[in-house]
Amino acid sequence: MEEVDHLAPERMTAEFDVEAMKMVWAGSRRTFEIADRMSRLVASHPEFRKDNRTVLGRKELFRNCLRKAGHAWKRINELRLTDEEASMLRFFVDEPSYVDLHWGMFVPAIKGQGTDEQQKKWLSLAYKMQIIGCYAQTELGHDSNVQGLETTATFDTKTDEFFIHSPTLTSSKLWPGGLGKVSTHAVVYARLITDGQDYRVHGFIVQLRSLDDHLPLPGITVGDIGTKFGSGAYNTMDNGVLQLDHVRIPGDQMLMSLSQVTREGKYIHSDVPRQLVYGTMIFVRQTIVADASRALSRAVCIAVRYSAVRRQFNSQDGGPETQVIDFKTQQSRLFPLLASAYAFRFVGNWLKWLYTDVTQRLQAWDFATLPEVHACTPG
Repeated sequence: MEEVDHLAPERMTAEFDVEAMKMVWAGSRRTFEIADRMSRLVASHPEFRKDNRTVLGRKELFRNCLRKAGHAWKRINELRLTDEEASMLRFFVDEPSYVDLHWGMFVPAIKGQGTDEQQKKWLSLAYKMQIIGCYAQTELGHDSNVQGLETTATFDTKTDEFFIHSPTLTSSKLWPGGLGKVSTHAVVYARLITDGQDYRVHGFIVQLRSLDDHLPLPGITVGDIGTKFGSGAYNTMDNGVLQLDHVRIPGDQMLMSLSQVTREGKYIHSDVPRQLVYGTMIFVRQTIVADASRALSRAVCIAVRYSAVRRQFNSQDGGPETQVIDFKTQQSRLFPLLASAYAFRFVGNWLKWLYTDVTQRLQAWDFATLPEVHACTPG
């Protein structure tokens, strides 16, 4: 049977330059070309197939995700992809997985809050995936209320160690992606206590599982929170729960670019605004807007294309049945969503620029735009 392009007439009536719009959507021709190459690479590998996701159970979805993540990492290394290319490849693999939290939160947290020495030590391992990290901030009793976190990190001057502790059920870390089954390490946010004083929330690098047999280390109770709502959806991600029972870590595993604790237990805080502690969350929040645009745009694209092809009820002049997209009620549902996809895209690009700009300013100790970034990203 001869194939018919039912969408060709619709495309021919476009009142704008489609090729130019592609570049606007991508951000630049270079970005478009990278996206095009990475999408073709993913489509050409049967290991990345996604047509069977809706019929797989949670366990098989997760195993499938591990296989895909492993194959993606293999291709990234074999082809020596750049960070931008690797990120784009993972996007087209199109399954939430532990690598999203490793690259999207664990690594940025160390880069943003670690000293040069800490970055040299930990990032060299993280970049090679010799350790896999997650971001353990949210607690059962405290979601985005960072100042309400209950987990404690108490400094022991005798041993130059912190012991990290979950004193209550509500202090259990809940929901971090990658925590449930895969991560070997986490940036754990806890209340710093030294010399009997509470110095509020700071980040600490905590090893969770053995690098030999992947079993939880002493004092670590960790597990997967189970199936999430929806068919497929976020069930490829091992969101987890974590409790720590006086887990000891070396003193130099506190992220110390903004503040330090001396060997004698004295707390030293720099003049840098404390909001920088939440820099990783700002980074993640600005990506959420762009991610929302991508998800919405794909859904709207499918709906609009189907509505243009699908016909229903006879036309008034006796010709072919009416395209569903010509019904006003269908337009009233789809067109606002289509516009929103573009709006989210452009706002996401602006937030990315804003985050990059404030990051560069902070490196020059210019904190003038930091309040604006915080105000624009929490919603």
